[in-house]
Amino acid sequence: MGEGGVYEVFDERFRTGRCDLGDRRLETLYEGCRWVEGPLYVPAGRYLLWSDIPNDRLLRWDETTGAVGVFRSPAGHPNGNTLDREGRLITCEQGNRRVTRTEHDGSVTVLADRYQGKRLNSPNDAAVAADGAVWFSDPDFGIVSDYEGHRAESEIGACNVYRVDPADGEVRLVADGFEGPNGLVFSAEGRRLYVSDSRANHIRAFDVHENGTLTGGEVFVACALGSFDNIRFDDAGRLWAAAMDGGVHCYDPDGTLLGRVKVPEVVANIRFGGPRRNRLFIAATTSVYSLVMSVTGLPPLP
Repeated sequence: MGEGGVYEVFDERFRTGRCDLGDRRLETLYEGCRWVEGPLYVPAGRYLLWSDIPNDRLLRWDETTGAVGVFRSPAGHPNGNTLDREGRLITCEQGNRRVTRTEHDGSVTVLADRYQGKRLNSPNDAAVAADGAVWFSDPDFGIVSDYEGHRAESEIGACNVYRVDPADGEVRLVADGFEGPNGLVFSAEGRRLYVSDSRANHIRAFDVHENGTLTGGEVFVACALGSFDNIRFDDAGRLWAAAMDGGVHCYDPDGTLLGRVKVPEVVANIRFGGPRRNRLFIAATTSVYSLVMSVTGLPPLP
């Protein structure tokens, strides 16, 4: 094991894979939030959006000027954010217990707020498949207290992963058996879905079928340090995970922990971005950091 700047090496493949040759220190983009989540880089505008859940707002950082401003407030105690196939903003609103899409004209469309007539718990993170379907996790984090949403009883009685059908808009249950489903991400070809379970301290891997169903669900990796939040792939197939031990973990495709990026606060969420997708944006407790890296994030599904 070794260290170099912000990088901590657990396996020599972290070095031979050139994972530790980027910036030697973190850049602080913004401080002063209560609990930051959901960083999303928007290439067309060269800006970063993120959620400050307890303060019920979305913030925006301009890459060209460094200016930070409020993008939306109130915002439904937002958590995860992503872009759909047409570049529209998809947001998981914990407080409003729904998943929304912001149209190009600024209006907001509700994509999902119920499953079989029952209100969702508090959608957490979302990923968009190649066919345009929106997949999202639905733990109860936003209804257990008034800190990140509104305290309420779960109508569904479970924490699941769902898929919004792109043809008819139906919300379908695709995976269950979670304690606290959180981050989710597709593999490079879209044939595998990885889902972190924060309460179970592991990441599960599923096979994705053309009809929008899943099989499998075996544990890909367990978290030995802290617990997992969201997850991202680089273009070499390594999985990067926000871990609540004050770091971002890097896993080989075989599940080996290769190394980590050390962060001075508890890490909640990560996202590759920048013009070359080699800038890692890190949402950690009260601050947003960035790190220009020698690895490149996985591009959107074709």
